[in-house]
Amino acid sequence: MKKSGKWIVVALVVITLSILTAVLPVKDWIRGFIGWVQQLGPPGVIVFIVVYALATVLFLPGWIFTVSAGLIYGIAGGTLVALAGAITGATLAFLVARYLLRQHIEEFAKKNPRFQAIDAAIGKNGWKIVGLLRLSPLIPFNFSNYFYGITSISLGAYVAVSAVGIIPGTLLYAYLGAIGQASISGGASQHSKWQYVLLGVGLMATVAVTILVSRIAKNALKKSGAVE
Repeated sequence: MKKSGKWIVVALVVITLSILTAVLPVKDWIRGFIGWVQQLGPPGVIVFIVVYALATVLFLPGWIFTVSAGLIYGIAGGTLVALAGAITGATLAFLVARYLLRQHIEEFAKKNPRFQAIDAAIGKNGWKIVGLLRLSPLIPFNFSNYFYGITSISLGAYVAVSAVGIIPGTLLYAYLGAIGQASISGGASQHSKWQYVLLGVGLMATVAVTILVSRIAKNALKKSGAVE
């Protein structure tokens, strides 16, 4: 009963956070946060990364922060800042799962055939499976950070393959944010039509590459037996 009670508490916390995210004006708060970060100047980068990391640990939607990073810092800068925040948060969640909530997450994972298959595949192929899963997100990013903490993968390998694996998606959302910023700030005097054409072509190319990489990863995972 004690074990079940602890797990129920964890589940209730996750559900509560999800409900609050849907009910409360989270997007408005994030807009206010963006304005505040912009006013901070260079120190705002550190603040943004820390808040993004905490949001990842607390199951808040990371894509909003990634788009915001692109809006504030542009395509290249936004991608780097978002990657830093996402990887920091993913690492914190991984460590929490491995050293604080391992037993509870293991109990949940054992009841899910998909997680069992992924865990077995990671045991055989190690970091390769985690990297493919990052490229083809078959389980939610925020929860998967906790799940990987109970697998056999080492912290160093986890951080490295996660950083590489989330680049396509991060770049895509940062690109969207940068295009949004260009649309908001630019008139004809600031951005020529050709600049908008180049941004649009770049966005389509990024989307195409992201989809292609995801499909390749998904096919590779099927061959490995990690997914059906």
